[in-house]
Amino acid sequence: MKTMDESDVGISCYISNLPGFRGILKQRYSDFIVNEVDLDENVVHLTLLEAPKECSENKDVNISDQLNRSYVTEIESFRSLAGNSDADKLKAFIDELNSGADVSDESIVLSPSSDKSHRTAIHNFFKERLKFLVTDTIDGVEDQSKCVRVRLNNDRNNGRGRSSRKRKDRDDKRYDSRGSDSWPGHLGKFLRFHLFKENKDTQEALNVIAKMLGVQLRSFGFAGTKDKRAVSTQRVTVFKQQASKLAALNKRLIGIKVGDFCHVKEGLLLGQLYGNRFTITLRGVSAESEDIIKASAVALGKHGFINYFGLQRFGSSSVPTHLIGAALLRGEWKAAKNAISTVREYYKESGDIDGTLRQLPRYLVAEKAILQCLKRSPGNYLQALKAIPRTLRMMYVHSYQSYLWNHAASMRVQKHGFDQVVLGDLVYSKEEYKVKESFVAECEDVNDNNMDDYSNLDEISETDLPEERNIPVKVINEEDLKSGTYAIDDVLLPLPGSRVIYPSNDIGEVYCDLAQKDDISLTETAHKIKEFSITNMTGAYRRVFQKPKDFEWELLSYTDGTIPLAETDFDVIANSVKSKVREEDPTNGSKELPADSSAISVGGDMLSGKVCEEKINNEAGMQSEKSQSGGNAEESQMALKLSFTLPASCYATMAVRELLKTSTSVAFHKSLND
Repeated sequence: MKTMDESDVGISCYISNLPGFRGILKQRYSDFIVNEVDLDENVVHLTLLEAPKECSENKDVNISDQLNRSYVTEIESFRSLAGNSDADKLKAFIDELNSGADVSDESIVLSPSSDKSHRTAIHNFFKERLKFLVTDTIDGVEDQSKCVRVRLNNDRNNGRGRSSRKRKDRDDKRYDSRGSDSWPGHLGKFLRFHLFKENKDTQEALNVIAKMLGVQLRSFGFAGTKDKRAVSTQRVTVFKQQASKLAALNKRLIGIKVGDFCHVKEGLLLGQLYGNRFTITLRGVSAESEDIIKASAVALGKHGFINYFGLQRFGSSSVPTHLIGAALLRGEWKAAKNAISTVREYYKESGDIDGTLRQLPRYLVAEKAILQCLKRSPGNYLQALKAIPRTLRMMYVHSYQSYLWNHAASMRVQKHGFDQVVLGDLVYSKEEYKVKESFVAECEDVNDNNMDDYSNLDEISETDLPEERNIPVKVINEEDLKSGTYAIDDVLLPLPGSRVIYPSNDIGEVYCDLAQKDDISLTETAHKIKEFSITNMTGAYRRVFQKPKDFEWELLSYTDGTIPLAETDFDVIANSVKSKVREEDPTNGSKELPADSSAISVGGDMLSGKVCEEKINNEAGMQSEKSQSGGNAEESQMALKLSFTLPASCYATMAVRELLKTSTSVAFHKSLND
């Protein structure tokens, strides 16, 4: 299958008539810097790697002080709650603890109970009466049965250390201690921190941290995914962790740093952000004249760009994600399964699921889920598709919505231009409410990763974004046109769903006509599977034209392609430390430190006097990139640096496209770099 072009997914128009020019996007990771912007419109930066002093660290209860007693009263109370058998198990377990035996790897499993309220009462009993023990619920031997499991609370300061055996050597699964009362009451249960990462997607970075902490990925929360091939900073929350523990990881983390810690009462959910602040450097910029570049930058700030869903929304595998979404909407389960699987040839020839699974890289989450399910239930393609984590499988359908939206936006520009509102356009009503725009799950996607690259995506880490209810949207009428109340910036187009209205002009017909070509109805479902039906989706609205906020730009000249042209948050921290060393070290006086002479400690890292990014890039394996981008030291080149803020659902690559008038595909810019 040919490489997907922008025109294949409806990206075909520009606002400006100015000619484009040459520029290389993301030649270096630091050429694409992304800083999250929170709901209060504060830009998130990494500023401090050290942990603040936490009162909680010295307030943990020593479990050893709670042992060496019989707990007769508690056991008899438990007997009335759970019965003789379970009470005897508990007594024997506590007696073993009191004997000094190491039971950190041991547990007791109570009798099966199908009564959830009864199991809850047992959990609460231990939380209130026997806090040195922790419980969770596991599957029983019989189908549908559940049992409460009890073990020593190793997460607390019991003086016995952590488990002596690796978990993989045990027969049981990880305990879920989220309900334990071991956390100090004066602290919020969530630790919020700023995650700085380079050349890693959000899930990948958090998975590394989760493994180092020994916690599950589901313990983390974040507001939005960030570009992989970039340097980014975003907020993250983790359940019941101390800042000192995370700060200590900075010594071992490569291409990742954490800092700016504080405790909060609630964890972050997807969508809890205003947007992102971008600092983008286009290298190797050339045009017929410098005036063209300057005029294009001015026009972008003044008029903005068409708010297309970028190419990354549609994946980079052999079958674009919107085509998979179309198959799901038609109820073609086997076709959808085949489209997702990129290793099906080996599977077809051998029929060896286990062998195929061994060949799959870890990041191919969807394919692994499908094959594992087909191993259990051969031929059940619908069940196999449902085995894919919900966040990922819904992206296929959302991708088709985006495909329709892009085509409708292009048609709106082609037929009615970008200068004025026309009869039948949709806008947020200014008569009833002042609307602060937010987007639902169909819109949220600033991820620049491959669709298949969702390593370690956990079902529970996915949280549906809160949908806007009763958004006041109206159709432009003659009176609105006469009054001039609405401007071109107000024009909206819907993402198809059951609760949206369509433009009453000719643009509304684009949706149905295009969907019909794919044998899809926007008003009737082809099957009974609700999650793969547009008629069961709420839908959303999206502005057709987007202006960058707080837009800044400058032209730079450079001769060495390996030197960063923009400072990352980590650079700022390291340079601050370097300045402090110069001031405090009398042996240096006022002299500059040699570029590679001194070693500076930042958050446990020993950094040379060179710019920090050189260290991080070396660690990330970018030596080859340096050699490619170095160029002739005598030859001066031009770069265009842009800084601007966009709402969460907008693609910075579409702003760059408006400037360059060239494709934003990774392959195209890679060819320029080569």
